[in-house]
Amino acid sequence: MKQTQLDLVETWDKVFPLSEKVNHTKITFTNRYGLTLAADMYIPKESEQEKLPALAVSGPFGAVKEQSSGLYAQKMAEKGYLTIAFDPSYTGESSGFPRYVASPDINTEDFQAAVDFLSNHHLVDKEKIGIIGICGWGGMALNTAAIDTRVKATVTSTMYDMSRINANGYFDEEDSKDDRYKKKQALNVQRTQDYASQDPVLAGGVIDPLPEDAPQFVKDYYDYYKTNRGYHPRSLNSNRGWTITNPLSFMNMPILQYIDEIDSAVLLVHGEEAHSTYFSKDAYKQLIGDNKELHLIPGKVHTDLYDQEEVIPFDKINQFFKKHLG
Repeated sequence: MKQTQLDLVETWDKVFPLSEKVNHTKITFTNRYGLTLAADMYIPKESEQEKLPALAVSGPFGAVKEQSSGLYAQKMAEKGYLTIAFDPSYTGESSGFPRYVASPDINTEDFQAAVDFLSNHHLVDKEKIGIIGICGWGGMALNTAAIDTRVKATVTSTMYDMSRINANGYFDEEDSKDDRYKKKQALNVQRTQDYASQDPVLAGGVIDPLPEDAPQFVKDYYDYYKTNRGYHPRSLNSNRGWTITNPLSFMNMPILQYIDEIDSAVLLVHGEEAHSTYFSKDAYKQLIGDNKELHLIPGKVHTDLYDQEEVIPFDKINQFFKKHLG
């Protein structure tokens, strides 16, 4: 499949330092919709294995590979995996127009395309491929595991169900047909206006300046995306955000509908005090089999699992993949 030529930044521009234990390169691959995705590949410098287990990583929703997903990919490469952290379609350095849109179908396909790439890489054992989804890409990772039997193990970290939150709002506060209808009505008015202007209106990233009465989890997002801790110029959440009409496809397509069919292993990791913990708890109830686990971290919130290396249970994640990738 023909790839789009991407203008990739070759200098190190991550929000975390480069590890001396890995080799890093930029790579591209194409999904079945013809969109070319940009990714960072991390390979351990020292390995006794001829073929490596491999992991594809993405998220959070509205982030880029220079943020959390890259950190996860690099840390797991230090532990012996060939990893890629990719920008989803229409975001970051990946292709796709208009910009800053998401889709439950296309973004699930992005994960599958990453598995395509890994399955054909000469250093990868194609029978030992796993995926990691952070925040909104946790839900996409579960949807991928439900459809892609090549995925042998899945980890979600601080997972969001983007279908549920777009349809029902936070904590299901808008869970009525009337609420949904009003939301759809407003979004479709915006679609008409976007088509007329041919310049889709963006919703804005994390709110800035931050109101004093903002909920704590919004303050936590601000502390990551709008400060030196995690700000990146290509990150949607750090800047102008998604298109206003972005929720429409998620409202009509529940991405976790078939996760009870996942045969492979799943580890759901979440901060016990996170506003979003209910997503992982409810997803865990849907999963079937003794190879499924919910791991809650006491006292920690949603964004603690974005970049706090002393909080993210990398050793547990490594043990999980070692067990289930064989």
